[in-house]
Amino acid sequence: MSISMHSASAPIFVRMLGNLDQWLAKAEAHAASRKFDSKLLLGVRLAPDMLPLSNQVQIASDTAKFGMARLAGVEAPKFEDNETTLAELRARVAKTIEFVRSVPAAKVDGSEERDITVPRRDGSIVLKGETYLKQVVLANFFFHVTTTYALLRHSGVELGKSDFLGALPQPA
Repeated sequence: MSISMHSASAPIFVRMLGNLDQWLAKAEAHAASRKFDSKLLLGVRLAPDMLPLSNQVQIASDTAKFGMARLAGVEAPKFEDNETTLAELRARVAKTIEFVRSVPAAKVDGSEERDITVPRRDGSIVLKGETYLKQVVLANFFFHVTTTYALLRHSGVELGKSDFLGALPQPA
């Protein structure tokens, strides 16, 4: 079986967003067990000039949903970026997973050579679908997912490599 644009995107987003949801659940439990307001975790940063945890989750979510939408040529759902609790961030992750799952594989497959317009602060760029997925979407998605993991780990949430990887697919 060859790799398709859909198989190189949707299952990866769904799996890693599901893992991210589990990390946030562990963060809620961590805060409760240590008797501190879990909202404090939303503002943690690795460096003063980095965006806080809440933004990292929002951007990971946006990267997955806009990536899928642009590759499929469909409209992405609008999220307000107004989450103020870990529960609200988890709900956003769940909505993102639902959207990614809703995009038909047939709309994504074959997008390798499709022109994808990517809005940027300094002006839009146009990339072929395969380049967009491999060089922009996946890299940006994993940057923000990994940063979220690092922020939670740095904050004392008990996470390990198996939490990052999640359940590995079973061989057929």
